[in-house]
Amino acid sequence: MAAADFSRMIAAAADTIAAHAEELTALDQAIGDGDHGLNMKRGFEAVRAEADAFAAKPLPEALKAVGTKLVMTVGGASGPLFGTLFMALGKDLPPAADRAALTAALNKAIEAVAARGKSQPGQKTMLDVLQPVYEALAQGKTAGEIADAADKAAAATVPMKALRGRASFLGERSIGHMDAGARSTALLVRAVAEAIEAI
Repeated sequence: MAAADFSRMIAAAADTIAAHAEELTALDQAIGDGDHGLNMKRGFEAVRAEADAFAAKPLPEALKAVGTKLVMTVGGASGPLFGTLFMALGKDLPPAADRAALTAALNKAIEAVAARGKSQPGQKTMLDVLQPVYEALAQGKTAGEIADAADKAAAATVPMKALRGRASFLGERSIGHMDAGARSTALLVRAVAEAIEAI
């Protein structure tokens, strides 16, 4: 991947998080701390500020650097989780990655996020988007189809009862609300998918 392409992906991710920050905050206010949108916006703006430096690195190192920056700047529970996702991707992805390598690396990254969050799919978290994205990638779906799968998966968290995270304290009252982490994950997947399609 060319450095300019990676920079565009970072910009697309930061743009989409900024554009949806109020929506993410509203989702989090319903069943969480109410700071998810602001935290994610701050983190991705920090990544954007160093986009060129990150993009100049080999892809695995660039992803690890993005993850480290997110851990340092997002804060709350989301920083370690999204940071782990990118750092684990970077750890398991070879410099010249093909689809098979990306699929394998994403599987490992999902395992890392699950371990960090002590959670699993079905508990109303970002994992409920990441797992369907992995499956769509493994099935050879197009970038657009993968983004659609992410959106559908985020919407599917609405009827779920939260079993992990702050929302789990609400019990039955968490039902009927989309998980903010699932929504932000879906937004990022679509941003990256559209940037890949544009390459």
